[in-house]
Amino acid sequence: MKLLDEVRHVARLRRLALETERCYVRWIEQYIRFHKTAEGFRHPNTMGAEEVERFLTFLAVQRRVSASTQSQAFAALLFLYRDVLHLDLGDVDALRARRTRRLPVVLTREEVGLLLTGLDALPTREPYGLMARLMYGAGLRLMECCRLRVKDVDPARGQIVVRQGKGDKDRVVMLPAAAAEAVAEQTRGRLALHQRDRERGDGRVWLPDALDRKYPEAPFAAGWQFLFASRQLSCDPRGGSRGRHHVYPAAVQRAVGAAVRSLGWTKRVGCHTLRHSFATHLLEADHDIRTVQELLGHADVNTTMIYTHVLTNGAAGVGSPLDRIAAPPAPARAAAPTA
Repeated sequence: MKLLDEVRHVARLRRLALETERCYVRWIEQYIRFHKTAEGFRHPNTMGAEEVERFLTFLAVQRRVSASTQSQAFAALLFLYRDVLHLDLGDVDALRARRTRRLPVVLTREEVGLLLTGLDALPTREPYGLMARLMYGAGLRLMECCRLRVKDVDPARGQIVVRQGKGDKDRVVMLPAAAAEAVAEQTRGRLALHQRDRERGDGRVWLPDALDRKYPEAPFAAGWQFLFASRQLSCDPRGGSRGRHHVYPAAVQRAVGAAVRSLGWTKRVGCHTLRHSFATHLLEADHDIRTVQELLGHADVNTTMIYTHVLTNGAAGVGSPLDRIAAPPAPARAAAPTA
C-alpha cells in the first residue's frame, strides 16, 4: 500500500472528517516534497524530529504562515508518525509561529439587514439568503447549516437540532420566527425534489456511522435528506454511491462575497461573520454568557468571552476624552492636486 493511501486508510479508521483527511494528505505530501534530494523522494520513516523541525521552521520563517496553519501542519505530521508509521518523534523544538488572538469582525443589525437584502437580490435560485438568516439567527457554522437534515428542523417546538457539530457534538438552537415560513417553504420544495428523485430511481443520501447498513431504507427516507441540497447528483467520494449531497459550502461563501462587494464594504465579511454577529448581539441584549456559550457550542466559556471585546457598550461605548474638550475638529486632509 502506498504511503498516502495508507494515510487515508488510517484516517478513516480513526473516523476523521473527510476535510481533515484531505488536509493531512496535503501537508504530508508537502513535507515529503520539501525534503526531496537529488536521489529522489525520501520516505518519512527515514526521517524524524530534525526533518519535521526544519519543515515547520520553514513554514514559520520563509512562508510566514499563521500560527494556526503551522499547528495544522504539525498535527498532520504527528498523525503520520504516531498513527500511520508508529514512530516516536520525541521533542520537536521548531521555531513556532506565535499564536495571536484576533478580534472577530462584527456587523451591526442594520448591516446584517443590508447583507441579507443583498443576498436575496442575487440572480440565483439557491436559498443563500435563507441560509444566511439561519447562520445569523441561530449562530450556525457554515457546514452546520449545509448539513441540516429535514428531520432536524422542528417547527412545532421552534428549534433546530445541530447534529455532529464541531467536536462531533450535538446541540439545540432556536428556529428564528422570522425565518420559520421560509424554512417551511424550503422543506416543501426539498420533499418535492426528493419525490422526483425517487421516481427516477435515485433519492439516496449519505448517512454517518454506517447507518445505511443498520437501516437499509434510511438513505431514501425523506427525513434524512439534506434541507439545502445540491441541484446535481454526485457520487460519495468514499463509498462511491450516487445520491444528492448538500449544497457546496464554497458556493455559499462566493454568494456572500458577491453580496458584500455589491454593497461596497471595505471590512472583511464572510459566512462566519454572521455567527460572530449573532453572539455579539445576544450579549448586547444582556443575555447570559453561559447561554450564548451553549448556543454556540463552545466547550470553554473563555472562547465565548472574546465577544465581550467587541460589544458596542464596551470600548466603543466609552466616550473619548477628545470629544469632551472645546477644541476645533481635526482638519481634513487636502485633496491631491490634479494634473
